[in-house]
Amino acid sequence: MSQSVLVVDDEPMARQLLRLMLVRAGFEVFEAESGLDALAKVNEKRPDVVLLDVMMPEMDGFTVCQNLRADVNLSGMPIIMLSAKTDAHSVQRGITLGANKYLTKPISPADLVRHVQEVLDPAG
Repeated sequence: MSQSVLVVDDEPMARQLLRLMLVRAGFEVFEAESGLDALAKVNEKRPDVVLLDVMMPEMDGFTVCQNLRADVNLSGMPIIMLSAKTDAHSVQRGITLGANKYLTKPISPADLVRHVQEVLDPAG
């Protein structure tokens, strides 16, 4: 059984592009279009890793990350934030709130897959 990734992004084209990159690498991919949708999908699907956009309406990625880390049943789930927000404050905030990695858009397929594999198998 392949490992699964929940791709959370409010932009349909971004979700589709990330899905293609991950499916080609052998991952099962679920999608969420908002922060609230992400929290529901995490509980429903229990993905192996969450790939989380920061800038979304209703609930941003920082809040989603904070919610996941506060849930004792989900606190160990790897979270990779992937955002166009590249300023040092945003990166630091993502890491402080518990993201395993904070990556910036755009990202190459090879880099994306490498980072996902790293958080799934930190020992290498």
